[in-house]
Amino acid sequence: MKIPINLASQPFRRGRAMLVASLAVSLLLVGTLGVLISLANADSKQLLDVRKEVSQLDAQIRKVAAAQAQQDALLRQPANADVLERSVFINSLLLRKGISWTRILADMEKVLPYNVRILQIHPTLNAANQVLLDMTVGSEHQDEVIQFLEALEQSPLFGSVLEHTSQPPTQSEPLYRNHVSVIYAQKL
Repeated sequence: MKIPINLASQPFRRGRAMLVASLAVSLLLVGTLGVLISLANADSKQLLDVRKEVSQLDAQIRKVAAAQAQQDALLRQPANADVLERSVFINSLLLRKGISWTRILADMEKVLPYNVRILQIHPTLNAANQVLLDMTVGSEHQDEVIQFLEALEQSPLFGSVLEHTSQPPTQSEPLYRNHVSVIYAQKL
């Protein structure tokens, strides 16, 4: 048997390396596709579990909201209105009583310069149950009051300062007087 080989018209090609590389890339792509499919399935199962948990939590929220509405309706009945008002009043008194003068003055001492005087201080609770200090401070020089206000703002215990009024010294009152308000971070 004679095999006709004409190298001039049909040159020898080295295609085996290209064929092996193509086969390896194909297998790699098929493997990657399998991994991606398994990840997609796992993700869909996880999403299904999360949706079940969310629906259970929504059901619990609806139950709690219904119970809350039922309790609110019970409290709003005319027979219970007096008890509710008294309870709110007593709770507000307890919150006011919870403001510690000792802590206020100790914390104020940390930021108060030696030459600034607190002439008046009045703590109150705002709507968000935060302690609001309404103060009148005085000093011989306005710069000292400004240092005090900056120290209040830089302290983590006090919020931003709101200055209401500023009065220069008079013949009867030799101090610069500033009326300011500041949020105090005392835990009630």
